[in-house]
Amino acid sequence: MLKKELRKKYKELRQGLTPEAIEGKSLAIANRLLQLGVWDKTYYHLFLSIEEQKEIDTEFILQILAGKDKEIVVSKSDFNTLEMTHYLLTDNTKFKKNEYDIPEPVDGLEVPVTKIDVVFVPLLAFDIKGNRVGYGKGFYDKFLSQCKPDTIKIGLSFFEKEDKIDEISENDIQLDFCVTPNKLYFF
Repeated sequence: MLKKELRKKYKELRQGLTPEAIEGKSLAIANRLLQLGVWDKTYYHLFLSIEEQKEIDTEFILQILAGKDKEIVVSKSDFNTLEMTHYLLTDNTKFKKNEYDIPEPVDGLEVPVTKIDVVFVPLLAFDIKGNRVGYGKGFYDKFLSQCKPDTIKIGLSFFEKEDKIDEISENDIQLDFCVTPNKLYFF
């Protein structure tokens, strides 16, 4: 399927989810993440959910990371440059929703991309090769291309894989893993 068709399909599927389904599936994803052998790292980048888009509730993953005493990194997006600035999450971090309802840190201690060991990647759909479809702005592909080669990229999805995403570009960065409520995918 084409990316445009997949975006439409999975946005509609998400809109059909109840708050209870989102909570249950998000918790299942967080629990399944514990089966991955990625917990010996230090810096973990986590996206904060856009509730209005019915994204996975990453609060459960945040609790796991905090419980394991990991350094948690969150981002602020610049829609002019399509770049993200990454900040260390602390007890003093204040958040504000941007014009797209993305919760972002107001300021804080900046973390260089080269320090990030694991990235939890938002997506709408993914395929059997680890290709993903996001919202189409390219923020994560740009960010992931700047990460260390051994940075672990973990997609999070309410839904299972597609067989193939058409029109993959050379700028698209593949996932290493994808976690759904029912399964772990390795690429």
